[in-house]
Amino acid sequence: MAYELFYWPEIQGRGEFVRLALEEAGADYVDVARRKGGTDLLMAALEVEEYPAFAPPFLKAGELTVGQVANILLYLGEQHGLAPRTDPGRLWVHQLQLTIADLVTEIHDSHHPIASSLYYEDQKPEALRRAADFVETRIPKFLGYFARLLTNPEPRPYLTGERLTYADLSLFQVIEGLRYAYPNTMKQIETEYPVLGQLRDRVAARPNIAAYLASERRIPFNQNGIFRHYPELDQ
Repeated sequence: MAYELFYWPEIQGRGEFVRLALEEAGADYVDVARRKGGTDLLMAALEVEEYPAFAPPFLKAGELTVGQVANILLYLGEQHGLAPRTDPGRLWVHQLQLTIADLVTEIHDSHHPIASSLYYEDQKPEALRRAADFVETRIPKFLGYFARLLTNPEPRPYLTGERLTYADLSLFQVIEGLRYAYPNTMKQIETEYPVLGQLRDRVAARPNIAAYLASERRIPFNQNGIFRHYPELDQ
């Protein structure tokens, strides 16, 4: 069975968290909207009457449709060994993913604090204020938390121990995205918390992920996704 991933074709966005899990698992999947006529199929899939997704990304697995990034990864984690098998462990990784989702929302809102429907230039004064707080307080708070998980009570290769989970893949994506959007800030953060860069490198070196990153399937970061680089915000 090939999964069908429904997400916008020209950005990494939230769909990239799902792509990374599928790639690490070596799963057979189709990135529907990146095929000819795929965007029309995506829009039509949003209009189904039973279990409609609110917005992409959503994943079809046979007759099953799963929406929301954390929910999709909860499902894929169980199907492909990307999460612990016990309920406490499974829920813990899901909790970590939900925390990452909170951070992703704040990343987006640092450059679009008023409305997604407005251009950045239409809300630039508000973005400057929002990004200043994001850089000073929110990035250190979130990434300091994940760094603590990687070192307490002792250093570990992944967030939950010796085995990679989908939360590690998502944290990798956040680090990569913040390096693109806030390079100056991330140099300071990673100097203080070197375990973050070490996790990033460890994930990037995994065979399936390395092959994906080197392929055309990996969409480059750009100014239309969650991670956008505006130099004036990265002070």
